[in-house]
Amino acid sequence: MNYDMIVIGSGPGGYVAAIRASQLGKKVAVVERAELGGICLNWGCIPAKSLLKSAKVYENVKNAVDYGVKINGDISPDIKRMMERSRAIADEMSKGIQYLFKKNKIDHIKGFGKLAGENKVRVESDNGKYEEYVVPHIILATGARPKELSNLKLDRKKIIGYREALTLNKMPESMIIVGSGTIGSEFAYFYNSIGVNVTLVEFLPNIVPLEDEEVSKQLERSFKKAGMKVITGSFVEQVDINGEKCIVTVKTRKGEKEIEADIVLSAVGISPNLENIGIEEIGIEMDKDKIRVDEYYQTNVKGIYAIGDIVHGQSLAHVASAEGIICVENIAGKTPDQLDYKNIPSCTYTSPEVASVGMTEKEAKEAGYEIKVGKFPFIASGKARAIGEKEGFVKLIFDTRYGELLGGHMIGTNVTEMIAEIVVARKLEITGPELIKSIHPHPTMSEAVMEAAAVAYDEVINL
Repeated sequence: MNYDMIVIGSGPGGYVAAIRASQLGKKVAVVERAELGGICLNWGCIPAKSLLKSAKVYENVKNAVDYGVKINGDISPDIKRMMERSRAIADEMSKGIQYLFKKNKIDHIKGFGKLAGENKVRVESDNGKYEEYVVPHIILATGARPKELSNLKLDRKKIIGYREALTLNKMPESMIIVGSGTIGSEFAYFYNSIGVNVTLVEFLPNIVPLEDEEVSKQLERSFKKAGMKVITGSFVEQVDINGEKCIVTVKTRKGEKEIEADIVLSAVGISPNLENIGIEEIGIEMDKDKIRVDEYYQTNVKGIYAIGDIVHGQSLAHVASAEGIICVENIAGKTPDQLDYKNIPSCTYTSPEVASVGMTEKEAKEAGYEIKVGKFPFIASGKARAIGEKEGFVKLIFDTRYGELLGGHMIGTNVTEMIAEIVVARKLEITGPELIKSIHPHPTMSEAVMEAAAVAYDEVINL
């Protein structure tokens, strides 16, 4: 086939780039050796959210009496069924990508793809045979994998990564989770909520360390209230897996301590998939451990582009998708806006949920802004009280001089849906007073956004 473009990798960067390129009249193929949809769809975002929903349903059933509902009989989590449901949803979504490829006339070339020259892709199949394709545009979208620390090597049985955490068919009695970013915190919530004795270990002073400090502290309080052990400012020195249980040596601010657990889940970050894809051979420039690209994701080698986890920027599915669209629109001769990396929303699907965009309060002060801060607690929200979800708050940060909305930080039920309002407001440069005068429906959780803005400007009514 004579292709205009080949994309290596079918994750949320690769498959979105391929579809947009096809919409713009390009003949496109995607090289993927595993399931279509990449890690996010098959082993990350989607199956994890399925498990989190199962955990929430279980919690709701346990607490049904609080809502005037009596449930007779045994109530217990079925981890095997939860995992089966999660995998089934991932499989359905992967089939959905197959449908989208067929709809958009995109070819799937199954195998391991690598660069074989400036305009050449070599694809090796599982049987060792390979084919080469000459193509004017090549997009690298190879994603990332779990980072392995030298003192925390995965054996996939006692020391596991997120793949194994998504496929356990037997519930362990205890688990130590190392790393409290999005992945670590979400699994901590899931396993704790279904009855596993969870200990969460974080190297930095606060869990979800990229979030505003008040949000981090609120989530830690919520986790501890739910029965989880949280150890911050600490790191795992070693794990002994020779016995029946894992013996984990943790260096804390008060000295060393040993903790026993059935399983240790490593959630210490990700490493970009850059090995053996030909970048060194053709001289693609690197910036530390990522590929150097321009504002339209062109590398220093003409006709070769890179997007997603292998370039600098937030390692998030929606970022990779946006980069893919910008990349192919530029290739097609359009003039897309550059991606504003300062207006990227971040979401953590724990309970309570966490969502944020823009500067934290600390970052705004360090940048020299004079600020107004408005914080509205959900305990003062009629909707939150009605649904029994009073934990958390909305916090907004404004520049005093111009009223610019510098950042939004939320923790509570459904805040991952609410954060989009702040993203759009920042994109359109809406000021604090304008946000206050934008009517929000009552009763809703989203009223807290308007109320938080009103707090900042001393106009709040319901607090």
